[in-house]
Amino acid sequence: MMKHAAYDCDVLVIGGGIVGLSTAYALTRAAPGTRVTVLEKEPGPARHQTGRNSGVIHSGIYYPPGSLKARYALRGAAEMVEFCAEHGMAHAVTGKLIVATERSELPRLHALVQRGRQHGLPVRELGPAQITEYEPRVRGLAAIRVGTTGVCDFAAVAERFAAETRAAGGTIRYGSEVVSIDRRPWGAAVLLADGTVVRARVLVNCAGLHCDRVARLAGDDPGMRIVPFRGEYYELARPELVRGLVYPVPDPAFPFLGVHLTRGHDGGVHVGPNAVPALAREGYAWPVVRPRELADTLAWPGTWQIARRHWRYGAGEVRRSLSKHAFTAAVQRLLPDVTEADLRPAPAGVRAQAVLRDGTLVDDFLIREAPHTVHVLNAPSPAATASLPIGREVARRALLRARETGWRPPAVESGHCV
Repeated sequence: MMKHAAYDCDVLVIGGGIVGLSTAYALTRAAPGTRVTVLEKEPGPARHQTGRNSGVIHSGIYYPPGSLKARYALRGAAEMVEFCAEHGMAHAVTGKLIVATERSELPRLHALVQRGRQHGLPVRELGPAQITEYEPRVRGLAAIRVGTTGVCDFAAVAERFAAETRAAGGTIRYGSEVVSIDRRPWGAAVLLADGTVVRARVLVNCAGLHCDRVARLAGDDPGMRIVPFRGEYYELARPELVRGLVYPVPDPAFPFLGVHLTRGHDGGVHVGPNAVPALAREGYAWPVVRPRELADTLAWPGTWQIARRHWRYGAGEVRRSLSKHAFTAAVQRLLPDVTEADLRPAPAGVRAQAVLRDGTLVDDFLIREAPHTVHVLNAPSPAATASLPIGREVARRALLRARETGWRPPAVESGHCV
């Protein structure tokens, strides 16, 4: 067993998105004195999923009771609002409307009412006239209002997690790309692209779009692959058309919520996203193609199973991606007054969707463990909303793994309670 001084840190987190930084933040709070290092290949935090979403603090209404998504989103939404208020960060609890525009959607809308009540959420059912009381320009047959939904700047939250981690003695290393991992009986040694080696008792994989690749570098078979889906957004040139947050009724067969309208913390209104296959893990536009990554996606049997089962849905998404007219028509179902001229292109995001070998889209958060390692293998939306409880759970598992090496939290060794 290596001596304490031979380790560069106790827990090494790969990934500087909101989940990785929340984990680091939780580690420093749960066990003060723990030496925590975060490696992020980008020059700053939150450059991918965290910094490229619509900034919605989700209520948890969509997720099955008992699932990690439901438990963590319900808890995380309240905690995120509290965290933003405590640190003086821009946020608002606006509530949102989920609107049915076709009769076939009414049973699904009613099911959401029942689920919301199971979760103890403030859910109000609305008729057409009541919809216009909240959103004068929105049209629908029926809707529900969920009072606990809000908005914030998740990239700023991630930066705050990083600042709090540093203040507690942790280290954040940007521009640090992992190229290989050597797991040993005493822990793990990670080689960076610049030739630096970082040795740790425990490795935490929060690499998001690259989490399956990092798991394989560590010698583990994750049993899934990340299949990237690009979400394309527009910004509304006439933000006065929308007061708050307006969503369609989601199709439960897919993990995507459909094109929705989001008034952000800054007053701008985002429209989107759709969901189209990305041709690279960081493929934020159609011309971005990385042949090796694309080949890896196409070699996974689950990718072809998705294509066979959902080709019709996927074709509609691609059509809306390639045709602004088609995208506008989808928005007009909720907001009839919108025109093509009202939609200005905005930065796209890529969802890291875990897919099993049989083509199953992993619906819940997925956290797996291996010797000296904790892997976060599926953490798309609502992971930003749920980042505080997710971070605590990953930190708890990492600290248990660290104890297996004979380590004890410094604060405990000095007689303080943690």
